[in-house]
Amino acid sequence: MSAFVLILLASAATTAVVLPIATAQPSPDGVAAAPLAGQATAVPAQPLVSGLPDFTRLVEQVGPAVVKIDTTMGGRSAARGAQSPDDAFPGDEQIPEIFRRFFGPGFQMPGPGGQGPAPRGRAMGTGFLISEDGYVLTNHHVIDRADEVKVTLSNLREYTAKVVGSDERSDVALLKIDGKGLPVLRTANGSAVKPGQWAVAIGSPFGLEQSVTAGIVSAVGRSNPYANQQYVPFIQTDVAINQGNSGGPLLNTAGEVIGINSQIFSNSGGYMGVSFAIPIDVAMNVVEQLKQTGRVQRGQLGVQFQATGITSEQARGFGLPDTLGALVSEVVPGSPAEKAGIEPGDVIRSADGVAIRQPSDLPPIVGNKVPGTKMRIGVFREGRERTFDVTLSELDDSAVAGGPAPRPGAPSNGGGTGANVLGLATQDLTDAQRRQLGLDAREGVGIARVEGLAAREAGLAPGDVILRVGRTPVGSAAALERELRSVELGETVMLLVRSRAGGSRFVAITPGEE
Repeated sequence: MSAFVLILLASAATTAVVLPIATAQPSPDGVAAAPLAGQATAVPAQPLVSGLPDFTRLVEQVGPAVVKIDTTMGGRSAARGAQSPDDAFPGDEQIPEIFRRFFGPGFQMPGPGGQGPAPRGRAMGTGFLISEDGYVLTNHHVIDRADEVKVTLSNLREYTAKVVGSDERSDVALLKIDGKGLPVLRTANGSAVKPGQWAVAIGSPFGLEQSVTAGIVSAVGRSNPYANQQYVPFIQTDVAINQGNSGGPLLNTAGEVIGINSQIFSNSGGYMGVSFAIPIDVAMNVVEQLKQTGRVQRGQLGVQFQATGITSEQARGFGLPDTLGALVSEVVPGSPAEKAGIEPGDVIRSADGVAIRQPSDLPPIVGNKVPGTKMRIGVFREGRERTFDVTLSELDDSAVAGGPAPRPGAPSNGGGTGANVLGLATQDLTDAQRRQLGLDAREGVGIARVEGLAAREAGLAPGDVILRVGRTPVGSAAALERELRSVELGETVMLLVRSRAGGSRFVAITPGEE
């Protein structure tokens, strides 16, 4: 074994000693003497603190249905020291299990690296039983790329599990072990989860099985902008979650599952007080589809919208009463949204009667419905509310709501019109440029120079393409100038812009004295 700093854990062995039950003997002055320290009293002492939650009964009842999951990935030839976070660690076989899990991906043994076959990768997590015949729920990332999955029950009985199906977008995986009469967890009504409620997690952090932590629900409907999971309205809690807790149940005080612990928000890799769980109703929707077809289908509306919320300046530009909703920047040709009549510049305010307060509210509502579902979409357009009936199609990954729509190429810099009231010098696009950008004939105006301070602060740059002024399409520099003639200083103008890097967005510009 190569040199390694060993940390010795000292354990104090204790011997049970049976003591006689102490009884209070009267003292010579008639006052009962207090029992000596270390002696047991006949009557158990009353708690000095009352009113605190006690989760012992809950844990005793639900604990047997929580399982530990160990996965093994096959060995492969690799250069040590260059593994991805999911690969086996260099010198993996020399690191005690607790340190491997605690330090996590990237921890390396001292000593030189080298070429050679990497050891078989191992990972671990948590899961829980949802049926007496052995269906187990866990996270997709716990079993991703695994060659072998082992499930260990609380009684230490071990099973080899079959992966029934797995869905990366929701981070949910369904396993099956051969068993009968197994303990099962009940699922809760996901819509009943509210901030401030108590929540309990049971899992195997760092391989420490059946560890229990508790806290409260901090928020619901959280989006995750750092992962491809816009269809999951996460439950945020302050329940302590660490490596190995992934896939374990998040429970209410009735012992019902309200979510699957999935992620933490951390600058260090350790618990920092912000944990995220997949709502159980989202997970069970995935389970039913995996059981029936082995894959998950999601509904698609066919709109692109800006991921950030509507600004007050944009609200003024569109005449909105507030900043709520999702601002549509692009409608996919031939999509359900286009067929229903939804247009760029519309602000989606509701979906099937559910209010859309921010853009991240929309994808989970649409994506968790099956293709063919009819929905009523409420939008704000030109000063009033309108409704559109939409029949969802199946999600196309190349046209995900809210995602970027990259387009190759951009108009070249060069001469054009003089700077207008917005401080933009523009030029007509050639047919070749439009084809390269995926635009129709006479669609879009290229930006050649940006001279206005407000336009620069809005992020406009040479190479961007202006598609609309407000809701009006523009296809030439002259058409753009006509639309801007009536704009006065201090008036907010909305421009639909195709970025030189790809993707369309509405930009609010308020020209001032410059």
